[in-house]
Amino acid sequence: MPSLVSEVVFSEPSGRPQTLVQFSSALFFLGLYAYAWSVGNATSSLWLLGMVVGTALSGTAEALPKQHRWVAGVLRLAAILVIVTVLAATVFVPELVVV
Repeated sequence: MPSLVSEVVFSEPSGRPQTLVQFSSALFFLGLYAYAWSVGNATSSLWLLGMVVGTALSGTAEALPKQHRWVAGVLRLAAILVIVTVLAATVFVPELVVV
């Protein structure tokens, strides 16, 4: 199992196509949060900020040069941690998502 994690998480960054998808997702989540904030529902939309951070970290990891495998792996692990924390928060503190 450790070799599988090492191969997947600490692999070379994917490059431009994956980066564009991740940063587009981050902008989409940011737009959703901005809309929720503008209609006065920002407190129940804090989970969107976690999704923005997670997808932006993942996009940054994929945008790095090929020789920065270790840094990309650390950024991917941070993104996974942020998104799993958001998912755990929705299970244990559902009022963050549903008002």
